Amino acid sequence: MKRRNFLKILPPLGITPFAVNGFNMRPFANKRMADVLASCDGVRDRVLVLIQLKGGNDGINTLIPAAQYDRYMELRPTTGIPDAGQGAFIPLDGTLPAEDQVGLHPAMTGIKSLYDKGWATVIQAVGYQSMNQSHFKGTDIWLSGGGGSFDLNNIGSGWMGRALQAFYPDVEGAPTTDMPDPLGIQVGDPNTSLGFHTETEHQNVLNLSGQDPAGFYSLVQTIGGAPVTDVPDSDHGDELKYIMNVENSMNLYAQRITQVFNAGSNAITTYPNNSFANQLKTVARMIKGGSKTKIYLCQLGGFDTHSGQVGTGLSYEGPHANLLLNLSEGIKTFFDDLEQMGLADQVMSATFSEFGRCARENGTYGTDHGTLSPLFVFGKGVRPAVHGTNPNLSDLTNDNQLKGLQFDYRQVFGTLLQDWLGANPFVMQEAMFESYDKMFLVEKQFTVGKDCYFGGTPTISDPFTRPLVLTPNPATTHTEVSYKSEEDFPVWLTLHSMGGNLVSGTREQVYVGDNIFYFDVSMLQTGFYVVRLENRLTGRADLAKLSVVR
Repeated sequence: MKRRNFLKILPPLGITPFAVNGFNMRPFANKRMADVLASCDGVRDRVLVLIQLKGGNDGINTLIPAAQYDRYMELRPTTGIPDAGQGAFIPLDGTLPAEDQVGLHPAMTGIKSLYDKGWATVIQAVGYQSMNQSHFKGTDIWLSGGGGSFDLNNIGSGWMGRALQAFYPDVEGAPTTDMPDPLGIQVGDPNTSLGFHTETEHQNVLNLSGQDPAGFYSLVQTIGGAPVTDVPDSDHGDELKYIMNVENSMNLYAQRITQVFNAGSNAITTYPNNSFANQLKTVARMIKGGSKTKIYLCQLGGFDTHSGQVGTGLSYEGPHANLLLNLSEGIKTFFDDLEQMGLADQVMSATFSEFGRCARENGTYGTDHGTLSPLFVFGKGVRPAVHGTNPNLSDLTNDNQLKGLQFDYRQVFGTLLQDWLGANPFVMQEAMFESYDKMFLVEKQFTVGKDCYFGGTPTISDPFTRPLVLTPNPATTHTEVSYKSEEDFPVWLTLHSMGGNLVSGTREQVYVGDNIFYFDVSMLQTGFYVVRLENRLTGRADLAKLSVVR
């Protein structure tokens, strides 16, 4: 997606599964603004934890439409959850109107407890118009802030990255006294999420693919190789200095993450013994240790339940039940932990998945790709409610998909950005959420007032500054080199080791507009490399850092 105004940024830093990029706190324009924000109790200490349910969660078995139970069982004779006896669904809220009655999957006792406590809200039939049922494209749309139309389903940046950059636009690429931490941290997935990419380059985030931040520094130290000591006084030397600065920033953040982790602790040490719970345990410990990171992205995979979703003859058991148990118990323990540490006022969390599942089961004890699904928001500051009503199971598409979008996912994320994190209009614009109606998700006493909104202001700058973008990055088999240009010229496109040695290269032609080239990296060793594109007429070069993983 192209826009006229671009946010002014400093030179980008490359992202790798272990790379760390940082933000500066933006200086306030004047004392009055500083005084206003200083009186906004804890706004800038708030954290948003997003939980990605990877594979397409079956929303109909997560939140059972109790008011339409007979039709539900007609569509799902072998996968439907019982309404009585062993394994019966959990009625969520008896005060809801009859047509809105819903039940939670019986594995979700933890989330039921949070709802009864007033720390959870449910949003029905969330998605976007013309939903995409591809895992990859559907995920990209949710992470990019896009939609089903042609102009919104191929955005190359993420809404989280754009929002964070707009919150703190003065980026220097290294920890500062005011902002020692990366503003985004991804946990539980070695591949950097599109959600943290910006429009012009990967944003300053940290990808913590394991749950051992205490060992993060030593791990990073083993990756980059020895620094170059004899840097030539030339354009090539300037480029080497740039890459070495990236390495230095990575090391500084690695040390900071280790310090934060070691300074932190958990009030509850008996988290469930699974990867998802460990992710949340790590997040809680880092917040306790003083991390100022704004957005964490956690992952729970395995929701692509085409077959064997439920146990044979026991629909309330099976892989999907186990996933929901991990989700429910992990979130419940996480917020109990935060409460005991006195941090519950500081954190809000939300789930999302690329799509739901088909309303009708498929005959193999499973369900196929669907469309709409419910979304959950958790936290002490949440307004407990069920937003919307049950999708109409008697009015499906010809291929048995849910109809009737009730809430666009951008309404949910936009509300959390502004009412919880305090995004000003510029941040909302950069996230591309400014035109979506907000929801009443945050209790009034926790809602950020307009006087406390913060973020940058629009700055028109050259959109072709450092126009070289690598996708995917990290790469395993190949990477796409995207380059924007205002003129035609011949180039050298080369790949170098971190020490500057040439690995491969080719002559290419750049044309006005968007250019795409490809590098085959399938034979390269795991590690860091530099992609360099040099104008053969002027000698000017742009470069980007590439991570190769296996």
